[in-house]
Amino acid sequence: MSEAKTGGATGQATGQATGSAAGQPEGRNREGVPVFRIQKMYVKDLSFENPGAPDVFLEQGADPKADVQVKLQNRKLEGDNHYEVMMAITAKVSNNKNGQTMFIVELEHGGVFLLQNIPVAHLPAVLAVECPALLFPFTRQIISQATVDGGFMPFLIDPINFLALYENNRKQPEERAEPPKQ
Repeated sequence: MSEAKTGGATGQATGQATGSAAGQPEGRNREGVPVFRIQKMYVKDLSFENPGAPDVFLEQGADPKADVQVKLQNRKLEGDNHYEVMMAITAKVSNNKNGQTMFIVELEHGGVFLLQNIPVAHLPAVLAVECPALLFPFTRQIISQATVDGGFMPFLIDPINFLALYENNRKQPEERAEPPKQ
């Protein structure tokens, strides 16, 4: 599980085109060629809370403050080469003037990815960086639309640097393993 802040690229796996766009006929054997393809995206859970309605809409000059939490999870699915990547985002927006909660939106957005011929050493980076980077624009749009449907202006989450997040999470266990300095 990872916790966030925007999308870098590892350069290890990119989308695979089919047919002449890939420079090969579709029926030609592509054994050994890395395949990185999204098979399905879906909303697993979506919640929007507007606890202060309708009074929150009457507040003039609200100074919104957002607290956004992002968690990433992935797992190998049954069968060959399919992985689920889940992005869970919780955003709580409050009025900075009076502390009143304006809205809370929670989303679990997932994707099923086909990953073939990706070197095992690169698989964690693909799952933690490339897959979430593909999901994020759609995740952001779902949250934005939910806030509009709730009566607010579109709430646009800042882009997330998944590469920096991945690298930071890789360093944390090393830092914990170091003995305290005296």
